[in-house]
Amino acid sequence: MKHLEFDGRYAEDILRGGKKRATVRLGRKPNLKEGDTVLIHAGGYALGKAVIEKVESKTVGELTDEDAFLDGFSSREELIRALKGGHYRYVNDDSPAHVIVFRLVEKFDKPVMSSDYAYEGNLPVEIAEKALKYLDLPEGDRKLIELFLRTGSLRKAAYRLGGLNKRYLIREALRRAYEELKKRGGIMGGPKL
Repeated sequence: MKHLEFDGRYAEDILRGGKKRATVRLGRKPNLKEGDTVLIHAGGYALGKAVIEKVESKTVGELTDEDAFLDGFSSREELIRALKGGHYRYVNDDSPAHVIVFRLVEKFDKPVMSSDYAYEGNLPVEIAEKALKYLDLPEGDRKLIELFLRTGSLRKAAYRLGGLNKRYLIREALRRAYEELKKRGGIMGGPKL
């Protein structure tokens, strides 16, 4: 299942049903399409499941008040200030933006630690440590995984790479390492390494 992650401050707006029904992501187009079911995470917790209703690509300069309202902001200007003020380092009118509209279809009775869902319940730190110890990783993946371990979080590592939108690079390196460890029986389905 795919995941859609949010800062913890947005959890209540997502759960309240209607206040936050979309997210604007900058940079690379997300691997999501209409009809996908995703796990919604906020502040390190899985909150529930949602169905993607629409993914629309545009530039920051093309964002509208409607995009902002769906994302829980009072205006386009407030949304852009939020994007510039913390979510992303470099934002201008030409920056690629992707509006992801979702509908919450299941709320978990109580929030569940996000790590219980990632990598079939295996912790990213555990995967990173085992990958560095047991795998002959490509140099790029090795550097990303080392940065992740040094900084202690995907978010901090992404900022060191240039912004929050760089998290996908680290996730992809971890995913490749995880798949290789699984093949070798190092995490799931075989003896522990």
